[in-house]
Amino acid sequence: MTDDALPYRTVLDEVAPRLRRLRAERGLTLAALSEATGISKSTLSRLESGQRRPTLELLLPLAGVYRVPLDDLVGAPEVGDPRIRLNPHPLPSGGTFIPLTRTPGPLQAFKMIIPFRGTEPTFRTHEGYEWLYVLEGRLRLILGEHDLVLGPGEAAEFDTRVPHWFSSADERPVEVLSLFGRQGERMHVRAKPRAATDSE
Repeated sequence: MTDDALPYRTVLDEVAPRLRRLRAERGLTLAALSEATGISKSTLSRLESGQRRPTLELLLPLAGVYRVPLDDLVGAPEVGDPRIRLNPHPLPSGGTFIPLTRTPGPLQAFKMIIPFRGTEPTFRTHEGYEWLYVLEGRLRLILGEHDLVLGPGEAAEFDTRVPHWFSSADERPVEVLSLFGRQGERMHVRAKPRAATDSE
């Protein structure tokens, strides 16, 4: 083996433990992974033990199932790159949301920039539980019978099966951090209650 081949061999040697770690993190069995990728269980087992040389043909479907870049399987350090590539998307009712989590899961984080959406709410309902934290601006949240305005540092959490609608409370867009989970998975974070003033 030449000196030039040594780094290449080292990279390949690191693929097997990375594949084992990813499968364990996702809670997948070899049988489930085989069904999802079309790769036989024996081949997957040999890949994870280092007995089978990883090829592009084998790694591409694995990267697709694990939803990670191919580089994460073959070239990144074991811990992966901690940076999140921010990719803005338009909100259907106006504004922008930016995913802050890299992999699918029961709990997702977003930053939302919400414009003023008028004064006539269009209510939505869906399965899930949401926690909102206002970073900048003022958020108007209508939740069932409640009509609230939240300022920076205030938070709200609610069952999204309750009819709800939110908008910037004025002409300036509001920036909000959102955590969204499946039904029943509460965030266990509450806004600090406002201190009572003499006038209240």
